[in-house]
Amino acid sequence: MWWHYLLVFFGALFFDIVPFPFLPAFTIMMFLQLIYDLDVWWVIIIGVVGSVMGRYILLLYAPLISNKYLNPSKNKDIQFLGEKMNENKWKGQLFILAYSLLPLPTTPLFLGAGISKLKPRYIIPAFIIGKFTSDTVALLLGKYASENIESIIDNTFSWQSIASLILSVILLFCLFFIDWRTLIQKKKLVFNFKIWK
Repeated sequence: MWWHYLLVFFGALFFDIVPFPFLPAFTIMMFLQLIYDLDVWWVIIIGVVGSVMGRYILLLYAPLISNKYLNPSKNKDIQFLGEKMNENKWKGQLFILAYSLLPLPTTPLFLGAGISKLKPRYIIPAFIIGKFTSDTVALLLGKYASENIESIIDNTFSWQSIASLILSVILLFCLFFIDWRTLIQKKKLVFNFKIWK
């Protein structure tokens, strides 16, 4: 039924609109594809569109969150990091593409990009390519493994999913608590835990 595909769209949108580490959007896409026996290619296309819309919205409202909860010096620090990424656009694009290809939550990447006010056209195209590729691989593997649904459920709390969540929290910690200006300009690692208003 057509409304199952709407669930895929809104599920991916919801999973990728939240500003904290959450399950990757492909997990809801895979779940709905298996439960409703949906066409895997439509799930990939519709899910990636929902995911991109979610990340785009996150890019737009990340500055509002940072202005409300982070102190001005931390905001300037993250914006400085974005300016550095913006200086060499090709390296930045390759980094975004490579990061999007990995099975890691992209929340830290989009929060940092949003706070540093990178333009969506700078981050979204590479994200679409990486997201489409990684979600296609994940969903095709999920379809192949659908005969072993018990192992998929068991793997929800596997060391890989736990490690992915831990790495995402570490990346958010680095984004918010490292003084990026000092690190880049003076090559000195300094932590600043006074970031809240």
